[in-house]
Amino acid sequence: MTDEIPRGLPAPPPLGAAALPPGTYAGQVVLVTGGGTGLGKAIAAEFARLGADLVIASRRAEHLEAARKELAAVPGAGRVTAAVCDIRDPERVAEVFDAAQATLGLPDVLVNNAAANFPSPAEDLSPNAWRAVVDITLTGTWFMTREFGRRHLAAGTPGSIVNIGASYAWTGGPGFAHSAAAKAGVKNLVETLAVEWGPYGIQVNGLVPGLFPHADMTGDIRDGLERAAPDAKDGRQPALRVGAPRELGWAATFLASPYARFVTGHTLVVDGANWQRRSLVNPEVVPVREQLGRGPFGAGKTPPSLP
Repeated sequence: MTDEIPRGLPAPPPLGAAALPPGTYAGQVVLVTGGGTGLGKAIAAEFARLGADLVIASRRAEHLEAARKELAAVPGAGRVTAAVCDIRDPERVAEVFDAAQATLGLPDVLVNNAAANFPSPAEDLSPNAWRAVVDITLTGTWFMTREFGRRHLAAGTPGSIVNIGASYAWTGGPGFAHSAAAKAGVKNLVETLAVEWGPYGIQVNGLVPGLFPHADMTGDIRDGLERAAPDAKDGRQPALRVGAPRELGWAATFLASPYARFVTGHTLVVDGANWQRRSLVNPEVVPVREQLGRGPFGAGKTPPSLP
């Protein structure tokens, strides 16, 4: 008898593979907020691979044209358009839907991926910092969702919404009080609107990513990962590996697909069970300020603020 050697979860199929039949989204329009970079772009790519016409939206115009060209080149992709949109502005949100509807048709699928975040001790959060994160992550998600829902209700057509969430909506998020509170609201919207809008054929689901390293990760997140595990990122996951962005895309395309029509009001966590990990003995508590390398509160330094 030999000792078992932990090997973790197997690697995913290669980039370009698809979990659903080719053309699953042919003739359908998918709108992805935050679709110009990172995981939003990875999600959009998997919808494109399955034939969708895409609208990618971002606050920053400099991301969009390069992403549009990249997504249009994905084998199987339909038409791809891009729109600058600050989702905190309901009038601009309506304009983006108007343009999408005039060019491609009313979006059949909405992926609410856009969010804002940065680590901070709760006591250091300024009113502007709190508002910036909550307004983008929760209120902006609501404005997009409301516009999508109202248009489908008026047209009498079905639709599907996928909200990108976070596991600290369940567990709390020390160091991320603003984002955790906002994501808890996003999760609650999934559960509330699935019931309200289900009778009208509108699905609402959530999707929570684990650790999916990608080129567009913010410096704060990248620095945090390096501090936590400079040489052993994979070893800190029960799967003994991190996720590939396409794995999140596959989950999103399933949740919005015809094969998941009876799945609604659910939040799917795609993180290799990392959020459920517990130690047999709890590690020593290290205050958030110390983890972030901050000095004592009120020691003459101005707390950081997000513009």
